[in-house]
Amino acid sequence: MIKTIAIENYRSIIRLTIPLGQLNLVTGENGSGKSNLYKALRLLAKVGEGGIVRSLAEDGGLESVFWAGPEKISKRMRSGEVPVQGGPRQTKRQLKLGFAGEDYGYSVALGLPKFGVSMPTTTPTLFKLDPGIMRETIWHGEYYRPAAALVDRQDNAIKRRAGRSWEVVSYHASSFDSMFDLAADAQQAPEVFFMRDRIRKWRFYDHFRTDQGAPARQHHLGTFTPVLHHDGRDVAAALQTIIEIGDADALHEAINFAFPGARLEVLRTDEGRFMLQFYQHGLLRPLTAAELSDGTLRYILWVAALLTPRPPELMVLNEPETSLHPDLLPALARLIIFAAEHSQVWVVSHAPRLIAALEQSEWCHSIRLEKDFGETQIPSFGMLDLPPWHWPA
Repeated sequence: MIKTIAIENYRSIIRLTIPLGQLNLVTGENGSGKSNLYKALRLLAKVGEGGIVRSLAEDGGLESVFWAGPEKISKRMRSGEVPVQGGPRQTKRQLKLGFAGEDYGYSVALGLPKFGVSMPTTTPTLFKLDPGIMRETIWHGEYYRPAAALVDRQDNAIKRRAGRSWEVVSYHASSFDSMFDLAADAQQAPEVFFMRDRIRKWRFYDHFRTDQGAPARQHHLGTFTPVLHHDGRDVAAALQTIIEIGDADALHEAINFAFPGARLEVLRTDEGRFMLQFYQHGLLRPLTAAELSDGTLRYILWVAALLTPRPPELMVLNEPETSLHPDLLPALARLIIFAAEHSQVWVVSHAPRLIAALEQSEWCHSIRLEKDFGETQIPSFGMLDLPPWHWPA
């Protein structure tokens, strides 16, 4: 289980260290920073896929995602005695992301690289504003200590611990490549291979499409689908997989709890296409996915996602209440709590009824965000509530 997430200099987040539990509920008013926290976690996951630099570019570039306020907000600024203003920077301007579990931790720092040092060229280039990876570290334990470091990357050199000494894995790492791209070898650097595999298994679901042209409303060729696609295109195959090799009773109970008297079946055509059949009390024939309301289809998609026969270590749900009637939110909360028995779950929500239902669970760890002077904070967390965390120097 991930025990700590740390973020520095990402949009409204100047510095946050967040303790996590089995079921994590992130709430707050509009504009408090919920989306920024979700995006920062999504960006961290891109390191394992080798796409963090491209993701930053799609997000507007490094300058766009940096904290836009002053390096430090003084007490006099907060009290209004002096205007909010910047000054000469005292530290390097870097975006830092990291997490730590019960066994290993990882952090990455991104900034603008020095050409000729961490870039593969010394000739004039148009890529001077490309973000670069300045530092990456994997360590053993719940927080970084130099003595616990296992793999360390500074600029273009990657080294791993070998007994009491260090051995160099690569001298020529370019700034746009992570150690996960260059050194994830199960024999030579098993720690890198293990952490890359762990991050790649994180699962994100963010606003399923349910419009009339949505992939989930179409019939598709069916194959075993233990993991629902992020856009829900293979929902019928995913439901049939749960029925055959997963918890079929939980699936039927989830449908009946939300829609009393209703049931789901999956029909296979002669061409091998799977069709969703939704039997509802009072109707003479079943409804197909193309005929379902947006809310009903979205709830069925959550059933397929949360009852997966292959639960991930971490599942992140961004505003799962979207397009659902308030009466369906207790049923959705039951599904999320069930999923938290098998995965660590992170939920971002501002639906009071869903929040109230989730907070009834003994596993629920609530994180309420607030914004003060443009900075995202967690006022309910005191110094003693925060886990230990140190960034590599």
